[in-house]
Amino acid sequence: MTLDFHGPISPERYAGRPFLRLLDCYVLDAISQLDIEQQDILKNVEAKLQKTFNSNGTWRQIVEEQMDFMPTVSEKIRIFWEGYLEHEKQLGNSACPNEFVVSFVSQNFPSLAEPLQ
Repeated sequence: MTLDFHGPISPERYAGRPFLRLLDCYVLDAISQLDIEQQDILKNVEAKLQKTFNSNGTWRQIVEEQMDFMPTVSEKIRIFWEGYLEHEKQLGNSACPNEFVVSFVSQNFPSLAEPLQ
C-alpha cells in the first residue's frame, strides 16, 4: 500500500508499522484532509485489510475495531482539529494537517507512534 503524505510525515515513520499509517489516514479522514487518491487506495485495499484483521468492515471500521474506538472518536478528533486551526490562526501561522496528525497520534497513542529501536 503506497500512501503519499505531503508535509512533515516521512516514510521512516511507518517503517515496520503499517497500522500507524492506517491510523494517520483515519485522523486525516476525520478532519476531512485525506485526499481522494489516498481514499481510493484505502478503498482498493479494503479486502486485504479485512482478511488481515479478520473483519468485514471498511478500512475506517477496521481502524476503529483495532483501536477500540467509541463512536464519538472521529467527531472528537475533528473538534481537536478545529482548536488547532484556531490556535495556529491566533499565532499567525497556517495549519498543517500532517503536523496535526503526527502530534495528535503521538500524544494520544504514544505506544504506536514512538520510534522503533
